[in-house]
Amino acid sequence: MKCLHDIPRTRFHLSSENKVEQLFWGRVNIEKATSYFFFRKGSRYQKLIHFLKYKGLKEIGFEIGKHFGFEMAESGYFSDVDMIIPVPLHPKKLKKRGYNQSEWIAKGFAFGLNRPVNTDILHRIVFTSTQTRKTRFERWKNVEGIFEVTEPDKFYNKHILLVDDVITTGSTLEACAFSMQKIPGIKISVASLGYADY
Repeated sequence: MKCLHDIPRTRFHLSSENKVEQLFWGRVNIEKATSYFFFRKGSRYQKLIHFLKYKGLKEIGFEIGKHFGFEMAESGYFSDVDMIIPVPLHPKKLKKRGYNQSEWIAKGFAFGLNRPVNTDILHRIVFTSTQTRKTRFERWKNVEGIFEVTEPDKFYNKHILLVDDVITTGSTLEACAFSMQKIPGIKISVASLGYADY
């Protein structure tokens, strides 16, 4: 509880045109965007994400996602979202890790927002190296054309909330959104736990 109380919240879901939304301006059409807390190197919240991604503590994603989901529901920020989609892992990475951390965050959001999660329509079709030590341009090149939508008719006229663990440059979410943006009537929003403000 103390960890959640002290978390450096962004409160971006209370204002449009926030820093996360601005990341996507001129790149891909995003309805709304938010992150729960400021993610800074060396902070204990960086360790939290590390435990979530690499130490098997997937429940951290669900718990924090649930709290943020309740906050978003209370604010009405994503009240018209139809479906929550976690950023998919490549099957090779999923097999190695054993779970998708973004899926666990999405499950938490879903609990708080009372919306369904779908993991069957958006797929990562190209295996890529980690984004962690890449420059902004390298991150963008690393995720170009790596996602594919199956059954696009299930997205027709839907408002989709894409979920990731941390937003740094937004390149991964941009690539996801780019793979979906030609679907008729689709609206895309994004949310993450962390926003790397550096």
